[in-house]
Amino acid sequence: MGRSVGVSRRVLLGGVAATSAMLALPRQGSAASGTLVEVVPRRALADAAFRDADGAERRLADFAGKGLVVNLWATWCPPCVEEMPALDRLARQVRGDGIEVLALSQDRGGAEVVRAFYARLGIRHLGVWLDPRGAAGRAWGARGLPTTLIVDRAGREAARLEGITEWDAARMVARIRALVAAAA
Repeated sequence: MGRSVGVSRRVLLGGVAATSAMLALPRQGSAASGTLVEVVPRRALADAAFRDADGAERRLADFAGKGLVVNLWATWCPPCVEEMPALDRLARQVRGDGIEVLALSQDRGGAEVVRAFYARLGIRHLGVWLDPRGAAGRAWGARGLPTTLIVDRAGREAARLEGITEWDAARMVARIRALVAAAA
């Protein structure tokens, strides 16, 4: 089961000790305030490994030809918890478009922690993906949680959002579809 992490717990992020409260990016207004920042020119992301629910190593290259929404999150991160239902609805909306939402949990408790969290929140469309040591997040330059990367069908980072947003809002879904399809 997931456990509450207090501000006094110290973790290592990018070689710097920080409290868990510092890892959660500050909320900027309402959930609708998040803004995707387009990456120009688009760039390939580091070949970082993460794990699937069975513990098998996976990489972004395993999803070649698909558009990706890669969300770095944790069960102990309040803004992450707030946006998970919208990410779940986004996953349902875009699956038929060849777009995969990969919610990479930074929790160290493994797949069972994520499964219990999904059950508690009614999350049904997101898979269980794990980055318990934060290696993929560091390799991709995440500065805190939540951080979301939009990866185009050529495997390049098209946009990034630090913080939360309404992922299932019509304007956001349309923007994601355009970003993953574009050959910029």
